Amino acid sequence: MVVAAVLTGCGGPPQATAPTGGGPLTATNCGIEVAVPGPPQRIYAAFQPAIEMVHALGVGDRVVGTAFLDAQVLPEYAGAQAATDYLPELPSREALLATNPDFVVSGYNGLFAESGTETIGTRASLRELGVQSWVFGPLCPSADGLSDEAIDPAAVSMENVYTDVRELGRLFGVQERADALVVEMQARIAAVQQRVAGAPPVRVAVVAPQDDGTFRVAGGRDFATRILEIAGAENVFADLTTRRNVPVGAEEIIARDPEVILTSTCCDGAYTVADAGPDVERIRTHPALAGVTAVREGRVHGFLFADRAAGVRVPRAAEMVADLVHPDRR
Repeated sequence: MVVAAVLTGCGGPPQATAPTGGGPLTATNCGIEVAVPGPPQRIYAAFQPAIEMVHALGVGDRVVGTAFLDAQVLPEYAGAQAATDYLPELPSREALLATNPDFVVSGYNGLFAESGTETIGTRASLRELGVQSWVFGPLCPSADGLSDEAIDPAAVSMENVYTDVRELGRLFGVQERADALVVEMQARIAAVQQRVAGAPPVRVAVVAPQDDGTFRVAGGRDFATRILEIAGAENVFADLTTRRNVPVGAEEIIARDPEVILTSTCCDGAYTVADAGPDVERIRTHPALAGVTAVREGRVHGFLFADRAAGVRVPRAAEMVADLVHPDRR
């Protein structure tokens, strides 16, 4: 049912191979060849970016299961999502296979690993069972089974987001819809970039307060860095590239002195930005952060982890960030 895949390094956007003579559709994703005999009919989507992607492409009627939302899906997909089977946590390998999928789309790379309580095995192990898979391109690991520490920083790009849309659209048999979605995303992003053009970039930190008084911030490998750039801002932690979410102490935030702080509120499928309120207050009232410019000037804003994702949310996220960091250019 599925041809063998060849694993190589992750170097740039995946390249498509057009089908010939009625043969299978093929594409390369994160160095792995993905081949299907025809558009998949039993799709499993894990994590917010993948769930919203399948709905944006209009293949919700082929979705046999969804898992792990960080927040509410975008309003335009709420009806389609309500019609799917949903797990608030990641499925076990057994639970996933019980849905008899022929294709698994993952919005993050951590789903596929050699072992762990929240993994379903490597992509190679699924392929052996006839199940093809896709990891969103901006999170390509350097090898099957690796996670954030193996992301190629060069892969964290909007071009890879567009490639995901186009290639999944082609594999799913909805190429025209995918092409139209890319055009819409590009237009909205261009409008944001035009709106903030010429404005000095605002120094921003994306911060998740932890229960022990420390913080996790979005580092340079996280797609938040690209979203901030689109919106006329810069990630003050962009130089931290060991992982996407980097633990830091208050002293590090003080030293970087961001002009704006965005929260990274997560993870519940019912969350909206209103649920970021407690995180905003924890940052605003943290004694050590009182002198940080963002706190002193009242520029700590609620933001969702879901809006940091490399997927169809990017234009919406960039519009929101631009409103927050350049309010004079709304």
